[in-house]
Amino acid sequence: QVQLVESGGGLVQPGGSLRLSCTASGTIFSVRSMGWYRQAPGKQRELVADITGGGSTNYADSVKGRFTISNAKNTVVLQMNSLKPEDTAVYYCNIQNAYYNYWGQGTQVTVSS
Repeated sequence: QVQLVESGGGLVQPGGSLRLSCTASGTIFSVRSMGWYRQAPGKQRELVADITGGGSTNYADSVKGRFTISNAKNTVVLQMNSLKPEDTAVYYCNIQNAYYNYWGQGTQVTVSS
């Protein structure tokens, strides 16, 4: 069973930056999309950004211009700049193909002074 391993979360001050990385433990074939979701306390999980197998990117309105998603093989990276307190959440990596929806274990991002 392929697992997604995330890294890069932590505590940062408002206006700071963090880089989240997610790598699959094995090869995932026929990837449709790779992305990041987040879930804040008391809220539903929401899409932050994703990138399709063809390279098209999609961002939540709240992060446009501040976050950048990129990928290479079975790794997906989320560069987060100009972080705000409302970005505080658990961030989950997601990779989808035609057969399965893979999820990471989640990494905490806290934006606070």
